[in-house]
Amino acid sequence: MIKILNSLQIKGVDIATIHNEPVESIDLMERASRAFYNRFVELCPNYPVVVLAGPGNNGGDALAVARMLLEDKRKVRVIVFKVRDNKLSEDASINLNRLMQNYSDVIAEADEQVRLNITSEEWIIDGLFGSGLNKPVTGVYAEVIQEINNADNPVVSIDVPSGLYCENNSDENLQTCIKATYTITFQIPKLAFFFSDNEAYVGNWEVVDIGLNQEAIDNSDTSYYLTEESDISRLLIKRNRFDHKGKFGHALLMSGSYGKMGAAVLASKACMKTGVGLLTTHVPRLGYNIIQTAVPEAMASIDRSDILISEHPALEEFDAIGIGPGIGIKPNTITALFELMQQLNNKPLVLDADAINILSKDQRCYDAIPESSILTPHPGELDRLLGKSTNASERLQKAIDFAKEKHVVIILKGANTAVINADGECWFNSTGNAGMATAGSGDVLTGIVLSFLAQSYSPFDAARVAVYVHGLSADEFIKTASMESLTASDIIDCLNKAFYRFKNK
Repeated sequence: MIKILNSLQIKGVDIATIHNEPVESIDLMERASRAFYNRFVELCPNYPVVVLAGPGNNGGDALAVARMLLEDKRKVRVIVFKVRDNKLSEDASINLNRLMQNYSDVIAEADEQVRLNITSEEWIIDGLFGSGLNKPVTGVYAEVIQEINNADNPVVSIDVPSGLYCENNSDENLQTCIKATYTITFQIPKLAFFFSDNEAYVGNWEVVDIGLNQEAIDNSDTSYYLTEESDISRLLIKRNRFDHKGKFGHALLMSGSYGKMGAAVLASKACMKTGVGLLTTHVPRLGYNIIQTAVPEAMASIDRSDILISEHPALEEFDAIGIGPGIGIKPNTITALFELMQQLNNKPLVLDADAINILSKDQRCYDAIPESSILTPHPGELDRLLGKSTNASERLQKAIDFAKEKHVVIILKGANTAVINADGECWFNSTGNAGMATAGSGDVLTGIVLSFLAQSYSPFDAARVAVYVHGLSADEFIKTASMESLTASDIIDCLNKAFYRFKNK
């Protein structure tokens, strides 16, 4: 489990580290700068470097990194920015003086007319502003950032890209934010890294350990976490020698309509491939031969309608129900969904795809959402359900508020899919890749979630495990193939490799 803290909390952890270790703030800066330097030289072993140092402690980090590069005989230019009040923070001043002692010839001080004159070979280290920024960048800093973004040189940002807020991005101006190629952040990932709006600015990000006080981190309250493999390993139910299919649940999947039976097949295959004991797939009459042939492991329940879902079977024998992939939004299907939710009798439920679209257009169904249900919207579906959001942080907050209001679990799908529980706790996923942006990927996830629900995982645990395994399977695929060639069926086919990762853990 990795906590995601806000900028004030991170500052508090820094202070706790300084007081409790104890360590001087300048020495903690040196430690952070060394961690950044070690990773930077792996990314950029040979090219000349331009270091941009702002007036605060982020600039102090940059100045320390510049000294380390110069000591390593690298070709470095340093530009120091203190144009607003003509002074640096205390630790930045110390690092500037250290740099001046032996390398004063490489240092230039920025003024109101500064131009970087970047050459095509130079890499840029961005140390203008750090995690404490809370207002849009203006003036000469905005001009410099625009010059950097126009130059198209590789940019490596220290801790956060300059100009980016660490939390809510509702009032920031991304036009005055560095477009980093890489962001090397200290100890704790920033919430802003998980917003799709910020991808072009954060670039590829990674965390480096700088030895911050772990007790202070542990004692910091947060609702945001990043899921690690060890978290999922602890949640997975281990199988015993004498276990039988009756122990692993009977799932009901209601899926498919005329022209969309593929969704039922994909979700059914994924459900069976992730350990459910029994699966019954309820399909329109036209889908009988399709589901029996494509997924022989599943039993079939046949709707009275030839072309759509218009009813549900008796629910007594099922341990969990999933509905949505490929069902459409016809009136008969809307009625079937409403009646299903009315008659669940506290059985766990997964609502996906068209089931969510129905909730967004039918107030009866919206009001009838059972507590502890799992909803799996992508951003467009969530916008239809809760109203259009102007940015990713607003969308996430709406999902959190909805989960708390309705006492449900939300799987907000994306690059770092967010799993949100009824308390508003949000766990970002750390597996998966862009190849998953393909038809049927969501249907596969629904089948996996349903499988874990039927196996008696709690709704929140079922969602977290399913999302992680779903992404991990896609990651296993691209070890030997391309993202472009990844299909939903490939995710299913690689589920065995994903589970194998947890063997003997």
